Amino acid sequence: MSAARATSGIAEEGPAIGAVPPPATVVPGTIGVLGGTFDPVHHGHLAIAEEAREALGLERVKLIPAALPPHKPGRPVTAPEHRLAMLELATAGNPSFAVSRIELDRGGVSYTVDTLEAMQAAGARDVWFIMSSEALAGFPEWRHPDRILELCRLAVVPRGGNDRPDLARVVDRFPGRADRFVFLSGPLLPISGSVVRRRVAAGRSIRYLVPDAVARYIADHRLYLEPAGGS
Repeated sequence: MSAARATSGIAEEGPAIGAVPPPATVVPGTIGVLGGTFDPVHHGHLAIAEEAREALGLERVKLIPAALPPHKPGRPVTAPEHRLAMLELATAGNPSFAVSRIELDRGGVSYTVDTLEAMQAAGARDVWFIMSSEALAGFPEWRHPDRILELCRLAVVPRGGNDRPDLARVVDRFPGRADRFVFLSGPLLPISGSVVRRRVAAGRSIRYLVPDAVARYIADHRLYLEPAGGS
């Protein structure tokens, strides 16, 4: 792992402006997991996955769309097959990325702990769960967070445009587990699915916010034409 790119425990100041360390050496068998609604997938998601891959030396990153996200109750979610198809289009050019339908096939509310348990049962042993600093703030309230920390380590990336949560408070909630948290220095891309959906509903361009193939898919299938809330 490149210490300049990722630090265990609470992150200090990042590298000097202009200082870009090389990628970490790939560690065989390592898997990154980036879950989410992906409604739709956008360049922020892809940049986060690529940063974690390089900074941690991950052999593979799995992007896993949720069937029913537990943290967004009441918000309508686009049909799973559309979200899955957009993810497959977005990741087609990166051989280190893979799209998994494990949560879609399981159905029901998609809890991270269930997915990690299933991955361990299938033989995964060195797993990193990639999350935003915004999501980390609510991590203590997730289902079985202590078990999650037994099953994986957390790679935490900043969320552009949001206040940094009290990371020390989150880590203190799990005494003796500071080594299970690693904080990455970037990227800072303030893009959200809600912004993309609102722009489509307003007839605005989403070019450069999502991959071109995803933009074409949204247009071809007439997705997001009605205003919708959520993130």
